[in-house]
Amino acid sequence: MSASSFAELALCPELQFTLKNLGYEQPTPIQSQAIPLVLRGDDLLAEAQTGTGKTASFALPIIEKLSKNPIDGYRPVRALVLAPTRELAIQVADNTLEYGRDLGMRVISVYGGVPVENQIKRLKRGTDILVATPGRLLDLLRQKAISLEKLEYLVLDEADRMLDLGFIDPIQKIMDYAADDRQTLLFTATADESVEVLAEFYLNNPTKIKVTPRNSTAKQIRQFAYQVDYGQKADILSYLITEGKWGQTLVFVRTKKRVDELTQYLCKEGINAAAIHGEKSQRERVRMLNEFIAGDLHVLVATDVAARGLDIESLPYVVNYDLPNQPEAYVHRIGRTGRAGETGEAVSLVAPAEREFLQRIEKLIKQKIKLRPVPRIEDGKRLEIDDFADKPMKRKPAKAKQQKRKKVESYQPDKSKKAIRPSLFNK
Repeated sequence: MSASSFAELALCPELQFTLKNLGYEQPTPIQSQAIPLVLRGDDLLAEAQTGTGKTASFALPIIEKLSKNPIDGYRPVRALVLAPTRELAIQVADNTLEYGRDLGMRVISVYGGVPVENQIKRLKRGTDILVATPGRLLDLLRQKAISLEKLEYLVLDEADRMLDLGFIDPIQKIMDYAADDRQTLLFTATADESVEVLAEFYLNNPTKIKVTPRNSTAKQIRQFAYQVDYGQKADILSYLITEGKWGQTLVFVRTKKRVDELTQYLCKEGINAAAIHGEKSQRERVRMLNEFIAGDLHVLVATDVAARGLDIESLPYVVNYDLPNQPEAYVHRIGRTGRAGETGEAVSLVAPAEREFLQRIEKLIKQKIKLRPVPRIEDGKRLEIDDFADKPMKRKPAKAKQQKRKKVESYQPDKSKKAIRPSLFNK
């Protein structure tokens, strides 16, 4: 049975006060189930999709337990959260710091892509909770810049993603530095065989919880697709964003080169867009993410590097400009919208060569994705979106394919759409 308020979860008054000030009263299902188990001291294997509130489900009880046993003077690392990406590490650290501020919790994040010297300097002052990516943490451990001998709590966040990225070897080496007598929590979107093996090695008789069916998509996400020619994609996306008055939109593209090409095209069409992928510097990526979250940037074009690192709430639109060849990636991508009870739309542009990918996705999520007709030109102009949204699919006249719509000089999103904002409870 889900708790109706955080007060029912036996959290201390300071945490309840913080949560009330942040505007959150009712825990999500993963929080209702996980928090009491973590407070009880269980190792935990939790399977939950993105957007269900995983960060708070482990951060709140860990802060609660650490606050009951404060340490004077230098603070050794007593809680460690391993995260697969820099973006996720930063966001988990920021949220955890916000939760524990009234209790004086010290939280530091370390990750690659930035100079290590500044991180070492910060670590010398000590920290209660460390959030880290595996590669950078292993470097720091080898340099003896940090110790995990006093570790009491270990969280493997998005464990399936860490395994996908090849972090199993660094994780194994990190475990050699960590104290054996610890409580270990593993959170994953999919508990496949590799995750089960990881849990068997590093968790002690874990309690297993699962709050959403594997590979399911949130009910509040409206999913539909356009069958398009490969060369039509950029033009159609620009038209949908502009004529539909879309609010902030996250667009997933298969390769870095195509990300840059699409971003340049959208900017030429008068749409405020930016690219994010692995070749961007950490400073650029953080700046663009902050602008996107703040609403200063309307369209973010990304590779799958952003599929699980973005902590944003009320994102109205996610676009699969290129369908992923792994259907599981589709679930993670569209999980960026429809969070925290909000509605969202997931749009896919499906070229003929990608129809097999669409079929695999539908088989995985056990539902058909509604097909919509391609915006078409009649009497020399494109039909308005409301004119074609619910009509049956028709083949575009050959002559119409040669016509180009007038370039959009300036794009203004619909201000009535709810702007995204930083999320504290929905990871």
